[in-house]
Amino acid sequence: MGSDDQIIIIKKTGGHAGHHGGAWKVAYADFVTAMMSLFIVLWLMNSSKPVQEAVGGYFRDPYGVAQKKGTRLNGSGDAGAVKKEDMAKLKNDLMKSMEKMKDFDKLKKLIEMTVTPEGLQIELMEDPHGTFFETGSAEPTPLLKGVLTILSPEVGKLPNTLSIEGHTDSKPYSGASAYGNWELSSDRANTARRMMESNGVRPKQVAQVRGYADRMLRKPSQPEDASNRRITVIIQYLVNPIQQPVAVSKGSVPAIK
Repeated sequence: MGSDDQIIIIKKTGGHAGHHGGAWKVAYADFVTAMMSLFIVLWLMNSSKPVQEAVGGYFRDPYGVAQKKGTRLNGSGDAGAVKKEDMAKLKNDLMKSMEKMKDFDKLKKLIEMTVTPEGLQIELMEDPHGTFFETGSAEPTPLLKGVLTILSPEVGKLPNTLSIEGHTDSKPYSGASAYGNWELSSDRANTARRMMESNGVRPKQVAQVRGYADRMLRKPSQPEDASNRRITVIIQYLVNPIQQPVAVSKGSVPAIK
């Protein structure tokens, strides 16, 4: 072999080396995933119960379909809503708040709270001499202002909507012929609405104002009893939204639920 001859060395790479060159990446990714899962479990074990329930709820229902609940309040959600099973506690809380009023003992027998199928019903009843309104008028007395001043801020904290009703007894209205019990009951309900909205009830929280005259007597057997003249405030239960109609393709029959 001469001095000018070149030696060329050719190294052959094994065919299996390139195939297994990235296997460690997969193993490393699995290791990192396992460690992340471990840290999440350790974090949850030391978290509060609401956090644990929230995380667990996400994995059970990641899209939140089961939790989509509507209310009568636009965009307010039902956070903090008083449900049916909580109405009794709300009743006690509201009564305790009103007990702070001066001379409440004289009013206690004229204020009645009842849990009904519609919600928590709060009745403010008149006595024979007129307690919450001037006789035959929608003009409120200081006692009504005192009660609603205490009641309104507490109710205004709730996302629940309100219904306010006015009722009279069966005595014919003695004023002008164009003004009767229908007008009086409606005007008293609206007076209560305005006072509540001025003292803590949120805008649009009142869903209904109703005037019933003497058509829903508290004591039907005593149609002229003073307790039939009353204002009723109902803290309504939250309701599910009306289901949207589902488009049905031609020839198919929608299921009836």
